[in-house]
Amino acid sequence: MNPLLLIVEIAGEKVALRVDDIESVAELELLTPVPRSPAHVAGLSTLRSRVLTVIDCQCALGLGHSGQRQAGASAAIAVHDGHAYALLLDNVEDVAQALSDPTPAGARHGGNWEGMSHGIVETKEGPLLLLDVAALIEGIPETRAA
Repeated sequence: MNPLLLIVEIAGEKVALRVDDIESVAELELLTPVPRSPAHVAGLSTLRSRVLTVIDCQCALGLGHSGQRQAGASAAIAVHDGHAYALLLDNVEDVAQALSDPTPAGARHGGNWEGMSHGIVETKEGPLLLLDVAALIEGIPETRAA
């Protein structure tokens, strides 16, 4: 059985997230910065009376801050280790079925794409990098220390 994937855009790249890792997709109402938080933590927001830690996926990938740190930003909502997170996205494209198991990803220019992924999966849209939600939440060491 091939898993369903949420196809999204992050840092201008079309990538996939496992639907099983995503609770919902929403537009964030308000984003409150958190002083002294890691660089990839854009702040806090709320959704249906629940506080979300907002993750700037572009920053977590080591590609600098995105322009999505504002109200109305698209986000994939995930629960990891009992905590709710909103993963900032450039765009939500579609839901598709994986047509293959992940295979090792080749290097991409800049950032830590390969280190934040499960590999490349085939879809009806062509090959896509399957990002690891838990790795995005953790961020790369440089973003955690900043």
